[in-house]
Amino acid sequence: MMRQHTRWIGWLLALLAMAGFTALGLWQLQRMHAKQALLDAQGSAVAQALPLAQALAAPGALHGVADHGRFLPGVVLLDNQMRHGRAGVKVYRPFRSDSGSVLLVDMGWRALPPDRTLPVLDTLPAPLAVRGLLAPPPSAG
Repeated sequence: MMRQHTRWIGWLLALLAMAGFTALGLWQLQRMHAKQALLDAQGSAVAQALPLAQALAAPGALHGVADHGRFLPGVVLLDNQMRHGRAGVKVYRPFRSDSGSVLLVDMGWRALPPDRTLPVLDTLPAPLAVRGLLAPPPSAG
C-alpha cells in the first residue's frame, strides 16, 4: 500500500513540474512578443522624427527626435555599469534645443581603466544637430 501511495505522489509532482515549466515557457514567449513590439515601435518612431518640444508634448511612450541646439556645461556619470564583464560609466549630458527645451541625453557607456580613473570627455561643438529616440525614464527599482 505504501508503494502505491508513493507512486501517486511522484506522478503528481512530475505533472506539477511540467505545468510550472510550461507556464514559464509561455511567460518567456509573452516577453518576446512584448519586446518585439517595442522594437517595431522604435523603428517607426525614429522614421517620424519630431522637434524636441513637439516630442515632449506629444502623447505616447516613444518618439523620434531631430533638432538643433547645444549641450550645456556639466556631465552626469553613472558609475558601476557593467558591460561584457568590464566596469564602466554611463555618460549623460544636458541638451538645450534652439526652442528652449532641455533634456538629459544618454551619451553611451565608457569603459573604465583598471585604476578606475574617470574618463576625460571631449567638449562638443555648438550648435549641433541631434537625432535619436525619446523614451520615458526607466521605472524605479
